[in-house]
Parts: sequence; C-alpha cells; structure tokens
Amino acid sequence: MIAANVKTAQITAMKAGEKDRVAATRAILAAIKQKEIDTRVGAGNGDDKLAADVLTKMAKQRRESIGMYEQGDRQELADQERSELAVIEEFMPQMMPAAEAQAEVRKLVEALGAEGPQDMGKVMAALKERFAGQIDMSSASAMVKQELTAKG
Repeated sequence: MIAANVKTAQITAMKAGEKDRVAATRAILAAIKQKEIDTRVGAGNGDDKLAADVLTKMAKQRRESIGMYEQGDRQELADQERSELAVIEEFMPQMMPAAEAQAEVRKLVEALGAEGPQDMGKVMAALKERFAGQIDMSSASAMVKQELTAKG
C-alpha cells in the first residue's frame, strides 16, 4: 500500500513536472525495492511494515544530514535534504501519541514478563516488531528503560 501510494505520487509528480519530487519518490521506491531484495521477499512483494521501516531509516538519515550540512554552513544542501524529508514523511505511517506509546510500552513489559534492565533487548525487539513506524524507537527506548528501571 505504501509503495503503491509512492508510485502514484511519482506518476503525478512526473505529469506535473516536479523534478525534485520525482527524484525523492524514485529514491524511496529504490530503497524499498533494495530492502525487498536484501530480505529475500522479492522485488514488489514487500509489505507496509517493510516499507515503513525503510521510510523511517531514510527520514533519520535526512535529519542527520540536515544537521551536518547546517554545521558545515551548507544551507543549499540542507534545504535539499529538507525537501526530500518532507516527501518521505508524507508516506510514513502516523506516529502514535506519546501517552498512547507509553501505555503500549507498559502493556508490552507486562505481557513479556520483563523484570529489569536485562530484558531491555527483548522488549525493544517486540516493540519494533509490533509498532514499527508507529512509535519513534529512540523515545520508545527511553520509555522502556524507565519502565524496566522502575521494576528492577
């Protein structure tokens, strides 16, 4: 579904002559296709979870690049990355509100029977499997750590 939406947007951008948007959608589709090949599901056979994972990584890369370009006083490159980031974020699944994410983390900790910081990896793996693309994993990591520290 995500890949199909990106492809539709790419065609629309081509017809409208939006070169930057076409380039960004091509990059997204290429990254999704490469991930499908790398995970051996076959090109065109990926699901939304795989596409969301790709989009999340691409967005993270763009944010890091923006920071580096701004530090290096390369505003034109930072602007280009921002433009690509805006296109990527259009196709990303909606992020879960922080309060809801905290509640899901708490439920998952209870369901897995996690008892302390030593179970952090187990909880994070389950969280990523169930909520990839819906929860920011860096903030989720802090939430999990807080929950497990309170238990341990």
